Amino acid sequence: MQLRYRFRLYPTPSQRQALARAFGCARVVFNDGLRLRQEARENGLPYISDGSLSKQVITQAKKTPERAWLGEVSAVVLQQALADLNTAYRNFFASITGKRKGPKVAPPRFRCKRDRRQAIRFTRNARFTITTGGRLRLPKIGDVPVRWSRSLPAEPSSVTVIKDSAGRYFASFVVETGDEPLPETVAEVGIDLGLTHFAVLSDGRKIGNPRFLRRAERRLKKAQQALSRKAKGSANRKKAVVKVARAHARVADARRDFAHKLSTQIIRDNQAVMVEDLAVKGLARTKLAKSVHDAGWGQFTAMLAYKAARYGRTLVRIDRFFPSSKLCSACGTVDESMPLNIRSWTCPCGAAHDRDVNAAINILAAGRAERLNACGGTVRPAA
Repeated sequence: MQLRYRFRLYPTPSQRQALARAFGCARVVFNDGLRLRQEARENGLPYISDGSLSKQVITQAKKTPERAWLGEVSAVVLQQALADLNTAYRNFFASITGKRKGPKVAPPRFRCKRDRRQAIRFTRNARFTITTGGRLRLPKIGDVPVRWSRSLPAEPSSVTVIKDSAGRYFASFVVETGDEPLPETVAEVGIDLGLTHFAVLSDGRKIGNPRFLRRAERRLKKAQQALSRKAKGSANRKKAVVKVARAHARVADARRDFAHKLSTQIIRDNQAVMVEDLAVKGLARTKLAKSVHDAGWGQFTAMLAYKAARYGRTLVRIDRFFPSSKLCSACGTVDESMPLNIRSWTCPCGAAHDRDVNAAINILAAGRAERLNACGGTVRPAA
């Protein structure tokens, strides 16, 4: 299994200039390759192969006065920029031909120096190393200080240097690791995700919704108001843009940390985890869009998926149309309607239910039935 380990970088002023040069060169090579392929298509010419494109926008371009400065950065960075372009084209072609499942993929677009995220990638061919002093040695950039929060489990195959919209630098290492199965346990849990509570477990536990964005709204509002008063193109406006980006970055970091800790705890404590397959994109188009995005359900379930695969656990996704809230977990009766304002209800059989806990119990039962391949059996637990 391939995993990414991300660490904060603290480059010196001269190293920041070298990184900015590398970001710019990679962006120019990407845009030159995209422009050539677009022009070939408009003129009815054959699709330019990867090798031919590399010769034109890198090898031959370095010999011209207009692109001679491409030789100031590592050649691997330029090659990886073209590799990203080729991957984008392959994904686009696979999407329009139906070979790629999921949402349609748009064709590649030109990169801009004002994009919120700038990145370059070094592979093993670039011979990047981690020094004995704990610094990241990058070709034609130097030894960059790294804030190590943990050690890498194996030798990295590549490293991506990222500059985000808040002006922070990160090193993202790709590491090949084996599975690390945890000791087996008999516990299983069903999870009902929501907005009032972030998650309600089938054992009755309710995990509150942190609402990171809502809590930071006042600070974000003040930063955005200050930005709107700055003159366009001024130095003060650039500083205000960074302040807004940093405020949003703090919210995103807090949400990611919460999802990591909660998903790790659930995976360690349970042998099987059942969760509803929510249509997050559809819910994000309703009046609850802001709260849905703030909750970060998609990020949380993605973490559950890869951690379950790594630690030898089972993750079962229940169909989104399964009536978990309307189904009585005691007798199996399905109510005709269940408005969102009803948080507790009583079944005609006499069982009193908390809406969310009942849904989590039904999700657990449905997951067990699917996991054990119950042929024609009911998904409700035995009375």
